[in-house]
Amino acid sequence: MLTSLLRLFLIGGLTLLFAMPAVAQQSGGTTLRFIPHADLTILDPYWSGVYITRNFGYMIYDTLFSMDGEFRPKPQMVETWTVSDDKLTYAFTLRDGLKFHDGQPVRAADVVASLKRWGQRNDAYGQSLLATAAAIEPVSEKQFRIVLKMPFPVLEALGTLTSPTPFIMPERLAQTDPFTQVKEAIGSGPFKFAKEEWQPGHKVVYVKNPDYVPRPEPPSWASGGKVVKVDRVEWLYIPEALTAAQALSAGEVDSWENVPNDSKAALARDRNITIRSWPGSIGAVRFNHLHPPFDNIKMRQAVLAVADQRDYMHAMAGDQQNWRTCFSFYACDVAEADEHGGEALSGPRDYEKAKRLITEAGYKGERIVVLDPADIPQSHAEALVTNELLMRLGFNVELATAEWGTIIKRSNVREPIEQGGWSISNFIFSYYEAINPATNKFLRAGGVAGASPGWPKDEKIEALRAAWFEATDNAKRRDLAAQIQQRAFEFVPYIPTGQLVINRAFRKNLAGVIDAPIAFLWNIEKRQ
Repeated sequence: MLTSLLRLFLIGGLTLLFAMPAVAQQSGGTTLRFIPHADLTILDPYWSGVYITRNFGYMIYDTLFSMDGEFRPKPQMVETWTVSDDKLTYAFTLRDGLKFHDGQPVRAADVVASLKRWGQRNDAYGQSLLATAAAIEPVSEKQFRIVLKMPFPVLEALGTLTSPTPFIMPERLAQTDPFTQVKEAIGSGPFKFAKEEWQPGHKVVYVKNPDYVPRPEPPSWASGGKVVKVDRVEWLYIPEALTAAQALSAGEVDSWENVPNDSKAALARDRNITIRSWPGSIGAVRFNHLHPPFDNIKMRQAVLAVADQRDYMHAMAGDQQNWRTCFSFYACDVAEADEHGGEALSGPRDYEKAKRLITEAGYKGERIVVLDPADIPQSHAEALVTNELLMRLGFNVELATAEWGTIIKRSNVREPIEQGGWSISNFIFSYYEAINPATNKFLRAGGVAGASPGWPKDEKIEALRAAWFEATDNAKRRDLAAQIQQRAFEFVPYIPTGQLVINRAFRKNLAGVIDAPIAFLWNIEKRQ
């Protein structure tokens, strides 16, 4: 046992030395060193909904409104706004002192161009806002307005935590085709991206933006004053959990975003480390609806008939204190949560039904590619359970294991698997993205033009979702949300695999760490 531990320590130590050569070289100023949950590969904050790009966006961009800890949209770049009596015209005035990192002032024209580009890529609020808006237009250098055809939750949309997030970029960049990646990262947020120091696969560097003017309110989640108290932030990508834990314990890094549950206990015993846990991430098994075999509803229903959330959660989160079942397409323990219809997922596993459905679907042994993100422990475990489940059903399964950045690129491929496509992806997403039919983009069923990768298409779900936006009565919205869920358990756009705890760790010499499900890195003071 001792020999095994010593071998692991030596291997981990050597890995750490190679993974972090820049630590000893950096001097001058205060540097916050942070281990993100994945490697940054996409800079365009609208092009992909992956969280690592969203987190990058929060570092260097700003938003018009931001959500606080009680899910209330609060003004961020906006100073004042008015709403007409008929709720169809919203007029906004920007704060003084807003400036992009290239020195140019933030104008209403930048805002309008950004919202229009974002709206085409965000399949939660964005596309629906564009469809409902009669006009999104500048009025003056600092004023813009949104005119609606019918009432719509505009402030919630502008302050949404869903990803892609409506960050504001310069007009010249926002005019880029929404389906072409922007390579230049210029925002007006609290940090600047030091692109010349970016080392893909290893390090992302940010420096304090001296021109940023924080709001006066105290921070609450994404809202309030974004006061930067360090000179520099380094994201250090360390995919190996043992190496990451050693780095945090040794003080070579200050914070770790996604701590696996099997690393949590040891870190919690370290008197220099604090662990914070969030019981709000949801597992999902997503089907590719464009190509066989899961373009056939019976094939999706067959997998649903035998998927057991308890098996998934045990593998993904370990001890039961780290997870709960949630037989719903909405996050449990929130306003819209209702497990009505979830009998399809909560009842006994029915292999006979599954085999009958597979026969009716005409499956003939076609290859099924399961995407497996090896560097995200929870999703990796989910992929292994999915792979085993499909093999038990007699499917011809190939487990495609790669790092998250590679998985994301492949998950956007629409071609068949023979041309680099995929059949099933495995991932987790945050509970605040599954509060209702507006926020849960994975319930979108608009096909290639109106759904996330997987591209499900179902007119009934889309019609019910449109009715949900039009409804102004809360009781009516709850009823429509329940109808959407009922249909989703029939149509199976994806399978929810349960709700689990996510852990974040940081050293106790950090003060002002914001208690939020996203790792916001402003307001943090690093004490010696």
